[in-house]
Amino acid sequence: MKKILYTIFILFTSQAIWGQLYTISGYVKEAESGETLIGATVLAPSLEKGATTNAYGFYSLTLPGDSITLEYNYIGFEAITKRLFLDKDITLDIELGLESNELAEVVVKANSAREQVNSTQMSVDQISTKEAKILPALFGEVDIIKTLQLKPGIASGGEGSSGIVVRGGGPDQNLFILDEALVYNPSHLFGFFSTFNSDAIKDVKLYKGGFPAQYGGRLSSVVDVKLREGNRKKFAAKGGLGIISSRLTLEGPLKKDKGSFIVSGRRTYADIFTRQVNKAKEDDPEYTPIPDYFFYDLNAKLNYDLGEKDRLFVSGYFGRDVFGFSSEDFNFDFDWGNITTTARWNHVFNPKLFSNTTFTFSDYQYTIAFGFDVFDFVLNSGVRDYNLKTDFYYAPNNQHNIRFGADVTRHNFNVGRFEGRSEEESDPIFSADSGFKASETALYVSDDFEVNDKLKLYGGLRFSGFYNDGKFFMGLEPRFSMKYSVNDNLSLKSSYTRMYQYVHLVSNSGASLPTDVWYPTNKTVKPQFSDQVAAGVTVAIGKQFLLSNELYYKWQHRQVDFRDGADLFVNPNLDEEFVFGKGYSYGNEIYFEKKEGKFRGWVGYTLAWTWREFPDIDEGQRFPPRFDRRHDISIVSVYDLSKRFTFTGSWVYNTGNAISLAAARFYFQDIQGSRPDIGTIYTERNAFRMASYHRLDLGMVINLFLKKPKIDGDITFSTYNTYDRRNPYFIYYDLETDENDNVLGVKAKQVSLFPILPAATFNFAF
Repeated sequence: MKKILYTIFILFTSQAIWGQLYTISGYVKEAESGETLIGATVLAPSLEKGATTNAYGFYSLTLPGDSITLEYNYIGFEAITKRLFLDKDITLDIELGLESNELAEVVVKANSAREQVNSTQMSVDQISTKEAKILPALFGEVDIIKTLQLKPGIASGGEGSSGIVVRGGGPDQNLFILDEALVYNPSHLFGFFSTFNSDAIKDVKLYKGGFPAQYGGRLSSVVDVKLREGNRKKFAAKGGLGIISSRLTLEGPLKKDKGSFIVSGRRTYADIFTRQVNKAKEDDPEYTPIPDYFFYDLNAKLNYDLGEKDRLFVSGYFGRDVFGFSSEDFNFDFDWGNITTTARWNHVFNPKLFSNTTFTFSDYQYTIAFGFDVFDFVLNSGVRDYNLKTDFYYAPNNQHNIRFGADVTRHNFNVGRFEGRSEEESDPIFSADSGFKASETALYVSDDFEVNDKLKLYGGLRFSGFYNDGKFFMGLEPRFSMKYSVNDNLSLKSSYTRMYQYVHLVSNSGASLPTDVWYPTNKTVKPQFSDQVAAGVTVAIGKQFLLSNELYYKWQHRQVDFRDGADLFVNPNLDEEFVFGKGYSYGNEIYFEKKEGKFRGWVGYTLAWTWREFPDIDEGQRFPPRFDRRHDISIVSVYDLSKRFTFTGSWVYNTGNAISLAAARFYFQDIQGSRPDIGTIYTERNAFRMASYHRLDLGMVINLFLKKPKIDGDITFSTYNTYDRRNPYFIYYDLETDENDNVLGVKAKQVSLFPILPAATFNFAF
């Protein structure tokens, strides 16, 4: 009888242990530096359960009490297996080391093709800085945004531009976030380079559909850039010497394994040479001075563990472009740039609840100054934001990942300030000023829900509001996506998203320029909003290949444009220059990638249509915007010939921009023979297509130190536009006359920007 009772007791207590659920949580970090890893996977293979680290490297996995084997994986790192007996909640931080060359072919990796098949997220692209650094680039200057332009559905704003147009959206419909702070103008050198220094970047994701509920404020895309945290183990430095710029990054521990810092800066130096040339020629009356131009930026970040449950982060960005021209007749100065500041606090309430509270400051300003002998004037514009938000991650079990939060932003818009002064007067002769103050708020909640092994659902709801001009504007933004697994290698996905946008870019060009002005929603200019649906299939072919195909359709409501000949600068009645309409775009994106091996790369193809309709433009007929691209192709390849040599290449092709060309031009010739230009007649808006754009870039990376002594490095050689294609940049009209100066006609001529451009960059690290 005692044996029977003992057996029943053992079975009862064992069932109690096995039936009890416990949670394992913690951070996954890089062993060499202590940096947290975003998107690392934690798997319990025997139970077919798993979790992924969030944007701050934190994971939470709930399992029944028992002896458990866990696998921790991340791409490019050696997997770690942990065996433990789970009888209580456990905090377990893991450090993963870089994979060795011998294990590279057998290590199970995170972010693999299989994981992309299983994720509910669709319409998202992610680029590593390692990829960006080896691909050929303009002037050899690594640009993470230009690398994203090589993905389907993401087109450039123009030749050499770091601006992007995504699924038919305008340049102002992209949200750029740097360490959770908004960046209004993410470019240097008039749009040729982005503000993001690759040495300081940890993670970059671009969402073009199926937007998570925590994002809002723009219609077409979200580019979320996160800065590195710095080496917690030891002091390190790296940098590069290029043709037009140099960069340097310093990092190290504040206290070993408790905190770290990173400082990264870069600067162009063409101005050093132009100043010397101008100085040498200053006594030559026939010499025309060369304009002075340079840009610089600085990223800095501190982080510290306040305890086991609290981490503090402070980061900042400061960047400036400076352009100047001086002559005997006048001086011209133009500068613009961004400042951002972020202060974040991570707190772990318990193994299932994690929070992140953030304060950010964003400032974008530009100033134009003209100076003459006795008179000068200054024009400036900008926007300044203060933002406070809090986010919560809650994982009640392995079936639900819930996220909710709120944020509020105070906007200060300086639409335009204009002053004129003379040397004889201390006060301005004339001045004009136009500005607004507005507030933006948002609440959101979402749940990533695993219904069963086949079906996963994502549901989210965002409430947004905007207060300005004595009126409150608001909108509900539902988000939904679904993933159905046909098998382990094939999944079907779909999504629906509504987005609101409360600020608008005042621009009379096809791409974002430093002189563009941000303008808020008011009683006249209503908020834009869009609805987007997408459906696709994702296939993992073996362990190395990924194939995806997505169809999308996007409706854009309350689109904003400007009347022909609109007065955009320092206009107190700017509302009168707007016209309002609608737009829609649709297309198909095909993507094929080989993710591993000596030879890797991808092929992307987009077939798309974009249209706009405005009652006050072309009598309401639909027309394509400038950035409508029917075909867009990109081919990217990387080949590791050996440990020392890596060869890279990329080829792009896209349909030419849609532009408006004059159909006729009138001249009047008087008795003196002069021909004043009476006027120009244009055809329908954007009825002409420029020539197609295509370009081949090639590169080679030579690793200098294979045994990794104290100093490591490489030399990168590249050629931009290798076969010297003269792609169209803009078209102008040239007047043709005979020997008697009689007008024979007007001829349109094309201007190209970049011929073949070789570049070399030396990169070092120690």
